[in-house]
Amino acid sequence: MITSIVVLTYNKLKYIKLCIESIRKYTDKNNYEIIVVDNHSTDGTVDWLNNQRDIKTILNEENVGFPKGCNQGINIADGDNILLLNNDVVVTPNWLMNLNKCLYSFEDIGAVGAVANRCPYYQQISVEYNTLEEMICFAEKYNISDENKWEERLKLIGFCIAIKREVIEKIGLLDEEFTPGNFEDDDYSLRIRKAKYRLMLCRDTFIHHYGNVTFGENPYEYSKILKINQKKFEKKWGFSWENCKSINYEIIKLINRPKTEEFNVLEIGCGCGANLLEIKNIFKNANVYGIESNKNAGEIAKTFAKVIIGNIDNCELAYEDRFFDYMIFSSIEVDLNESFKIPIFIKKHLKGDGLILINNINTKFTQL
Repeated sequence: MITSIVVLTYNKLKYIKLCIESIRKYTDKNNYEIIVVDNHSTDGTVDWLNNQRDIKTILNEENVGFPKGCNQGINIADGDNILLLNNDVVVTPNWLMNLNKCLYSFEDIGAVGAVANRCPYYQQISVEYNTLEEMICFAEKYNISDENKWEERLKLIGFCIAIKREVIEKIGLLDEEFTPGNFEDDDYSLRIRKAKYRLMLCRDTFIHHYGNVTFGENPYEYSKILKINQKKFEKKWGFSWENCKSINYEIIKLINRPKTEEFNVLEIGCGCGANLLEIKNIFKNANVYGIESNKNAGEIAKTFAKVIIGNIDNCELAYEDRFFDYMIFSSIEVDLNESFKIPIFIKKHLKGDGLILINNINTKFTQL
């Protein structure tokens, strides 16, 4: 099995050297190819790349941005799967072996990602090291393959994401509308999920990430790009991504059950199902249900939960009375005192000893 590792560069010769050298040192040479797409570097990166015999290169005459550059690399890849890797990453012992073990453990897993010292969307872990040598020692102890540390996710960050070729052939390439970069990984994650593949975070696989080496040079411009691409994303998908992807750990901590117990959870206003998915990660036998008014967001949640598209005021649940152990109100504005249907709904569907979990200052509730 061959993994095509696609790395983009735009200057930052120091980092691409560290990245490539770490791949060579900590990856079985028979299991990968390296493709570097350079976006018109002017700091000696191109000269260095031209002297590397084990690297396929695309040398652009202009900066075409991250999504298009990745697509260029994917188009010349010969591997069974494609791994998009940022140039400011240092990989570690067993990294690719662990990722591929998860990726090919089930047919419906479409893509996998690693954890790091710097990474958004819950992919960052606490580390204690000060040098790269200490980091490798940390990673050697950390990177022990363990399927119990694999978590299903709504989204994987694009700094390191391995994708099956069949997935790319089915859903297409990255959306170049998000040029120069950011939100293309959010978009791709949802497209993978809509195609009925799972995304898995491998918490048994750590790599070092310097973070924002390219975009971080100009914070104002970076912030501007983020805002523009967020609007593009929300226009394309039809919902507020921030509201739909966030995991409310304060709510989830209130579920006080043995990890193996079976119980039923309903979330009203479940968005794309981030809370429900995390509940399933923690409580493997939990049955998760949702009600979501936004059709596009609800369709994403439907890929792993039983979700009704509608509002609590006008939907009928085809379950026996007093079915749910928990009802979660976490991301909607509702006045439980003003809407008389809501207390009736709760009384009908919540078990006698069931709990209502609320974490929203815009939710008003006094007594059922």
